[in-house]
Amino acid sequence: MANTADIAKKQLKVLVPLAQGCEELEAVTVTDLLTRAGMQVVTAGLDSNPVTASRGMVLIPQTTIDKVMDDDFDLIVLPGGLPGADYLQNSEQVQTKLKQMAANNKTVAAICAAPKALASAGLLDGKAITSYPGSLDDSEINNMNYSNNSVVVDGNIVTSRGPGTAMDFALTLIEKHLGKDKRNEVEAPLMRPIN
Repeated sequence: MANTADIAKKQLKVLVPLAQGCEELEAVTVTDLLTRAGMQVVTAGLDSNPVTASRGMVLIPQTTIDKVMDDDFDLIVLPGGLPGADYLQNSEQVQTKLKQMAANNKTVAAICAAPKALASAGLLDGKAITSYPGSLDDSEINNMNYSNNSVVVDGNIVTSRGPGTAMDFALTLIEKHLGKDKRNEVEAPLMRPIN
């Protein structure tokens, strides 16, 4: 978890790459909740076109991945959905950014089918992870500690299962970076059921 003195000094900056066919519920939930927590969220398309998500919603990224390649971010969050996760997996810029951020001990997070992009970047070997069932090859899973938990945190790698776990995923990222109090502050007004 981040040092609270460091948190007070700067606003955390988050990169959310948006690919054609991404899962809109995941993209919007993550962007919304991290913004509510006071993070600066930057959405970046893989090109300059509006993004048509997997259920037809049109998302307008703030910038393109090319324009933010040299920018510093505290975390990168990949929404899933298909074919969006395939495009993230095959994007040279996304793969480069993932490797750079992991090398600098920044948080790399992916939900649903998007962990396949982390696997392609070589970031999941020996890690505890989760994903949408069937989105990773059995051969890839053999090199990982695969879990069916909603959200899995292994150091600076955070993964989650799918649209239904998007809130838990985003709230976990908030807690990891800003602490339990900030998570509670963001979660309380959401009126989530208490178990």
